[in-house]
Amino acid sequence: MHNGNGNGVEASRHHRRKHTFPFARSSRHKPRRWPLALRFIKGAIHGAIILPVALHALFAALIAFIHQSLDRSLGLPNSTIPSLSIVVGLMLVFRNQTSYNRFWDGRNYLTVIITSVRNLTRSFLACSYNASTDTLDSERADTERVVRILIAILYSTKNHLRADWGATIIPGTAINPNTGIATLLPEYSDLLPKGLEGSDDRGLGLPLQLTFFVEQYIKRNHDKGMFHAPQASQMQVQLNTLVDAYGRMETIRLTPIPIAHLIHQEQVLALFGCILPFALVDDMGWWTVPIVILVTFTLYGIDGIGSRLEDPFGYDRNDIKMDFIVEDIRNEIAVLLEEWKR
Repeated sequence: MHNGNGNGVEASRHHRRKHTFPFARSSRHKPRRWPLALRFIKGAIHGAIILPVALHALFAALIAFIHQSLDRSLGLPNSTIPSLSIVVGLMLVFRNQTSYNRFWDGRNYLTVIITSVRNLTRSFLACSYNASTDTLDSERADTERVVRILIAILYSTKNHLRADWGATIIPGTAINPNTGIATLLPEYSDLLPKGLEGSDDRGLGLPLQLTFFVEQYIKRNHDKGMFHAPQASQMQVQLNTLVDAYGRMETIRLTPIPIAHLIHQEQVLALFGCILPFALVDDMGWWTVPIVILVTFTLYGIDGIGSRLEDPFGYDRNDIKMDFIVEDIRNEIAVLLEEWKR
């Protein structure tokens, strides 16, 4: 129903307001149409391991053919397998545990940054006023500006870890370092301070650059008497904690598994897959081929999972859902800002 003064329209809009809940995007899960055991594409690592598994299968078929059809004895004692399997197992356990620790630590450090942003937002919105004087519109605008910068820090941290930065930050665009093509970034261009020029081309990451605006805001309001000394000090601790977590995420991103370990692991896996047919062909005959496929599929699959988890900040389905998490936090702080403005 509508009345002449438009109140009905406003009421209708209010009742059509889209409802949501905390972490609506990052906690969203589509219903599974197929059991995970039957999934071979989305989120699976089969595409990455199909080549080595196929090569080992062909080699096993060659050994079985020579052994069975050409009557050449190529069998080895079964005792050669246990000693190698122990080494392979230990190396795969180390690789996967190390990779998952990197994934888990990356998620925890993202939580630290989010917690710091939440705490700073709460403090800025609740305490940025002076009881002895009225808060000016310019001061309220300054507070809203710095809260938006806090949200921009989340976006810029995400993009920084993915190497999606630009030599000069232009609102709405950035330069992909691999292709040199401008990439639209509408997700947080409206959050950046007006006239901001990035210094990525001089080695300064945007997240660290944005923290200067937050530090200046704390100092400015402390001098005005809005924040007392212990309170301002606590805010600086939160900001330092944010920068510390950001640096630890950089460490994960920039410190890969040592190449010597990766080389030796791949060589040991290949050696084990090549020796396996010789140890099985006497007893299994042509059944050697499917058994080798099963074993190499399992081992190379575990190795592939470790490779996927090694850098958890990318776009893979197995990576941290940074896009959704940051969007949820942006929505959360946007609601706080909306309530604060009333």
